[in-house]
Formats: sequence, C-alpha cells, structure tokens
Amino acid sequence: MNLPILPTLSTLLIIISGILVMIGWMLIRKNRKQAHKNVMIAASISALLFLVIYLSRTAIFGNTAFGGPDSVKIYYTVFLIFHICLATLGAVLGVLSLISGFKDNLPRHKRLGPVTSTVWVFAAITGVAVYLLLYVFYKGGETTSMIKAILGF
Repeated sequence: MNLPILPTLSTLLIIISGILVMIGWMLIRKNRKQAHKNVMIAASISALLFLVIYLSRTAIFGNTAFGGPDSVKIYYTVFLIFHICLATLGAVLGVLSLISGFKDNLPRHKRLGPVTSTVWVFAAITGVAVYLLLYVFYKGGETTSMIKAILGF
C-alpha cells in the first residue's frame, strides 16, 4: 500500500493531539495541574503542526476528491462536512480554552475544557475516518480545489 506522506503525517499529528488531550483530561482530574498544562500545550502544538501541513498542502496541491464508488460518495460528503464542522468548532474552543487557562480564568477554563476536549477527540476520530476513506479503503480521487473536492463541482 502506497500512502501519501503529507496526509499520513498530518493524520498522525491529529491522532497524537487527540491522545494527548485525553491524557491531559485524566491528569487534571488527578489534580496534576502542571502536567496537565504541559500535555495540553503539546496537544496544541501537534494540532498546530497538523494545521500548517494541511493548509500548506491544500494551498500548494489542492484537496483530494473522494475516489470511492458513487453510491458511497453522498455518505462520505455528509460525514466530511460533519468532520469539518467538528474540527472548526474544536479549534475555536481550543483557542478559547488555552486563553482562559493561560490567563488563569479557571471558572471559564473549567466550563470550556470538558466540552473542548470532547469535541476535539471526536474531531480527531472523524478525521482519521476521513483519511481512511480517502486513502486506505478507496484510492483517492483527483487533487483539486477544496469546493470541488468536497462538493463534487
């Protein structure tokens, strides 16, 4: 199996980020605040590296269209849009959680943290599923603009 390097690397970074978020959540539940902070910073760096690779690849090469059968494409497209919404929400909540944590606004951080973590982990899981559908289960389609890759026109 010949997997594309940049999508594989960016997917690994998202997996790492999701795992680190879960570890960070467990650490704060054990009241290990400094360890929680360190792990969440590492999770954020992993997510940021993902974003840099993804945006660079998209700007330079474009996005990969779904290459699977037409009978599956509508399900893939709905799932992809769901993933994009989750990832966008997770990124916004992540920034807000980081800001509230660094500013020691603990009441806000404690409210945002569980929601952010849950959204981010589900965004990571759905991101892995998108990768599997694009590159492992089916051969990726043409590389094209984002709109055409997502919506097919």
